[in-house]
Amino acid sequence: MKKKVLVLLVTFLVIGASLFAAPHKIGILAPAVTHGWSAGVAYYAEQRCEELEAEGVIDYMIYTSNNSDEMTTQLDDLILWGAEAIVAFPQWTGMEVPIQNAINMGIVVVNFDIEIAAEGVYRVSGDNYNMGEEGAKYIVDKIGPEGTVVILDVPTSGSVAELRKAGFLDTLAEIAPNMEVLTYATQFTREAGLADMADILVANDHIDAVYSMDDETSIGALQAIREAGRTDIKAITGGGGCQEYFNMMPEYEDIWVESALYSPDMVMEAVDMAVDILDGKEVEQVMIIPTTVVDRTNYQDFIDPNSPY
Repeated sequence: MKKKVLVLLVTFLVIGASLFAAPHKIGILAPAVTHGWSAGVAYYAEQRCEELEAEGVIDYMIYTSNNSDEMTTQLDDLILWGAEAIVAFPQWTGMEVPIQNAINMGIVVVNFDIEIAAEGVYRVSGDNYNMGEEGAKYIVDKIGPEGTVVILDVPTSGSVAELRKAGFLDTLAEIAPNMEVLTYATQFTREAGLADMADILVANDHIDAVYSMDDETSIGALQAIREAGRTDIKAITGGGGCQEYFNMMPEYEDIWVESALYSPDMVMEAVDMAVDILDGKEVEQVMIIPTTVVDRTNYQDFIDPNSPY
């Protein structure tokens, strides 16, 4: 009898401790809005934090910054606030040392998307190489193994474009070795997509498909194609998860419009990872989220009317 009472008492104490445990203090560091995708990162991070705060799991603070110096200052503010974990999207170089210092102080740091040289940092990211693989498979499925494909490369984006391009070319070499590939440099903006695609269309009287790496670039490219009255292009890819781009997909009956989903809502997984680590759960150091292909056959499953992206 005494043993049962003791077991019940211990169980009550454990449950009570969990019910009245102090919320974890989690900080979020995101870039200021320079692109719809980065706006989505801050939006989804705060959305998940609000949910967890309402459940009494966390207290949180979120900052957005324009450069590494500003983000470093905000990182210091979060440390002074008492952050136990920080979810960071360190888009600029120069964040390695501040993040390493935070880790050395015992603060859990989960990077979103960006890989940096800091020992002990966790990371949640999409799969850039796989985005290229899926883009190649999609285009070959729509136009066949031969034709002319234009790659809208973004060399200023560093490893992001390098990996997407490598995945695309490696896969084409396997499944469509006779495909003619033309490469042009552009940017991850609709304005660049419009201007550069307009020039590409003038320079090339026949194109079968466009491998674009970004939804916003694709929006501009589609505008150029429509304004030029071109009917030869049968497929265009994208990447990111732009709601406007999703809604355009069924409008183009003569072009297969695709996005290799690299959604900013992946940051929610980074927030959950931080909580799991603080709760003592075992997690992988790096979580890579596979690519999902979105086109007019399934775009409605990915519509979020509240998303800023």
